[in-house]
Amino acid sequence: MENSKLQLWQRFQKYYTEYPGIGLSLDISRVRFPDEYFSSMKPRLDRGFADMDKLEHGAIANPDENRMVGHYWLRNPSLAPSQEIRAGIETTLADIKTFAAQVHDGSIRGAHGPFKNLLLIGIGGSALGPEFVSRALGNPASDKMSVRFFDNTDPDGMDLVLAEISSQMGQTLCVVISKSGGTKETRNGMLEAEAAYKAAGLEFGAHAVAITRQDSALDKWAIEHHWLRRFPMWDWVGGRTSELSAVGLVPAALQGIDIDQLLAGARACDEVTRSKDVRSNPSAQLALTLFFTGNGRGEKNMIILPYRDRLELFSRYLQQLVMESLGKRLDLDGKVVNQGITVFGNKGSTDQHAYVQQLRDGRNDFFVVFIEVLVDRATEGRMVEPNVTSGDYLHGFLLGTRTALYEGGRESVTLAIKEVSAFAVGVLIALFERAVGFYASLININAYHQPGVEAGKKAASIVLELQVRVLEALAERPGQALSLREIVDQIGAADEIETVFKVCNYLAMNPVHRVKKIPGSTPFEACYQVVKG
Repeated sequence: MENSKLQLWQRFQKYYTEYPGIGLSLDISRVRFPDEYFSSMKPRLDRGFADMDKLEHGAIANPDENRMVGHYWLRNPSLAPSQEIRAGIETTLADIKTFAAQVHDGSIRGAHGPFKNLLLIGIGGSALGPEFVSRALGNPASDKMSVRFFDNTDPDGMDLVLAEISSQMGQTLCVVISKSGGTKETRNGMLEAEAAYKAAGLEFGAHAVAITRQDSALDKWAIEHHWLRRFPMWDWVGGRTSELSAVGLVPAALQGIDIDQLLAGARACDEVTRSKDVRSNPSAQLALTLFFTGNGRGEKNMIILPYRDRLELFSRYLQQLVMESLGKRLDLDGKVVNQGITVFGNKGSTDQHAYVQQLRDGRNDFFVVFIEVLVDRATEGRMVEPNVTSGDYLHGFLLGTRTALYEGGRESVTLAIKEVSAFAVGVLIALFERAVGFYASLININAYHQPGVEAGKKAASIVLELQVRVLEALAERPGQALSLREIVDQIGAADEIETVFKVCNYLAMNPVHRVKKIPGSTPFEACYQVVKG
């Protein structure tokens, strides 16, 4: 055993790297790749370096949508391929700071006084990044504004949020984020919020900000209804890489987070991860590790385990960044590859009492990314036992779990940062953005489009169209109960009978639709009719 530990120590020294300039260390020694692995992967990785260089210089990196990919320009506008793009980034950043300052000093205020609350309405990349950063860097004792989210089209969820701010609607600023302005979940949230403001006797536009593409439906709506401000979204920034655009910077600045440090951390990480030497490039090392653990096919799940409550939402943020970027049916040559890496996670040491049992003794279908935060708390710690603090326990659980997993044949990567600061969060965002970009080059897929998401939206539209047709069919025969078969025959949707069955049951459960269900001898022989309101 001692010899084994000494050998592991030798391996640790070889595959542990510190990056003092960005306050990061990376340990990949607990992944069992052979020593020649990096050199064998050099031709593939060289392509990744070349692809990234082209992307940063403005090449079409998203060929399916014929778009540039420019999230790296957001934290370093001098890289932008045109003066127009550079000026747009710089002007927007200045406008965000000015707007936040005016909100904070009360020169921009709500109907009932200075803004105290921020309600962000968005979904996917328009909510996951802002939620992660808000949770990671917020502090109720010092935040400029209290932040809440509509990040789903769930009426009950929205009602819960509105109940928390109902007495302060006149001091609540609403930020609506949608690139196209046509995203249904965000549109629904906006309409729900608008109705709540109206019910409180308030003008919604006087409390609303839009972040959207110029001339989008949302942009036009905001102009027509005299919203307070409009901030831009650009075609060359995808939702999952938009946190350091107005999408994330507006809410962060309003909350009181240091957005200059967020950008500085990402910019510094970008500089480090441009290195063509894999040994000095943490994003390249991460990408190669992902490739090795999953055999280039994503055969193992990635479990994100940050050992700090503030980073609890990081796994949700990474789910979109990794899975939407890498989960692709076709590669760049049109070949069916069904690629992707499944991401799970929560936080340590909570998971010591949850799914770590399976990680240690169950299926070996994963690898873990531990995230260690070295500084326990901003104030001096207190002892819970002689010479032991609560934070010492947290650190011990991380190292103990890492050891237990490796002894059980399970692999892991450990990232460490000094503290959860705006700079460090910027580093983590940039680190994984580039790792995903490199990995996409290794497996020859387009990381910057999302055809599967669009397919889901189209399928949902079909369901809603069927629902409208069902309601119309029932309304045409008021007071008459129709069987499932009669409904599908009337709307000409025999091949969609299962969906119509589900729709009818749903309608009958929600009084707003005024549909009554009359049970039959089986669930499929029930009848439905419109009742008077």
